[in-house]
Amino acid sequence: MMTGMNGYPELATIRSWIDAAQRVTVLTGAGISTDSGIPDFRGPQGVWTLNPKAEKMSDIRYYTADPEVRRLSWQSRLAHPAWTAAPNAGHYALAALERRGKLHALVTQNIDGLHQRAGVSAGKVIEVHGTLHQVVCLSCAWRGPMQETLDRVRAGEEDPQCLTCGGLLKSDTISFGQQLIPEVIDRAMRVARESDVFIAIGTTLQVYPVAGAVPLALDAGARVVIINAGATQFDDVADAVVRLPIGEVLPGLCGVAG
Repeated sequence: MMTGMNGYPELATIRSWIDAAQRVTVLTGAGISTDSGIPDFRGPQGVWTLNPKAEKMSDIRYYTADPEVRRLSWQSRLAHPAWTAAPNAGHYALAALERRGKLHALVTQNIDGLHQRAGVSAGKVIEVHGTLHQVVCLSCAWRGPMQETLDRVRAGEEDPQCLTCGGLLKSDTISFGQQLIPEVIDRAMRVARESDVFIAIGTTLQVYPVAGAVPLALDAGARVVIINAGATQFDDVADAVVRLPIGEVLPGLCGVAG
C-alpha cells in the first residue's frame, strides 16, 4: 500500500496505471459530491450525524407506516441540495476519463445525477441506490419525473398519492429495508471483475454488497486505488490510498491536468 498525502510521486504512479489501463472501473460515494454542496451521511457534517432522526426517513418501514415521516420526507425532497447543485471538478474529471476511452463503467452509490450532468454517458453509470430524479409508486411500480410530484407538494399535497392506483409514492431510491435490484448489483460486480484499474472515490466502503466490488477487483488482478478522506476497511489491501481532496487530485489522475 502507498499513501498519498504530500506524495506526488505516488500520484504520478497512479496516473501511469490509469494511462496504461484499458478498463477503468470507478466506484463513487457521497464524498465526491460534497464539493457540490451535497452533504454526506456519516461524516462529521453528515446528514445522519447532525440529525439522527433523518435516518428514519431513509427506512422503508418507518416511511410506509408513518404519514408524518412521509410528510417530512417530501419537505426534505423539496429542499434537497441536488436541485441547485452543479457538478464539480471530480465529476468532470471522470467525464474526461470517459472521453479518453478509459472508463469501463462508473458505479455510484449517489442518487444526485451529477455524473450524468458532468457528461458521463448514462449507459456507463450504474446507480446502485437509484435516483432522486424519479418518483416510484410502492404499489403499482409506476414511475415518473420527481419534479412533477414536487409540484403537487408545492401546491399543498403533504403526502401525494399515486394518480394511477392511489398507492404510496417515494423517490426512486433504495431505502433501508428495501431490496437492491439484483440485475443492477450483478452488473456492478461484473464490471469490477472486468477492470484492470478499480478506483473507489469518496466512499467509506461500509455498505454491502457494493463494497464487495473491491475484493472482486483485487481477485481479478486489478490495481485498486482508494481516494477518501477517512480510513476504509480495504486500505491495507489496496495498491494505493490517497487522502488528498478529491477535486484537487482527480483531474490530474484522469488526465485533465498535467
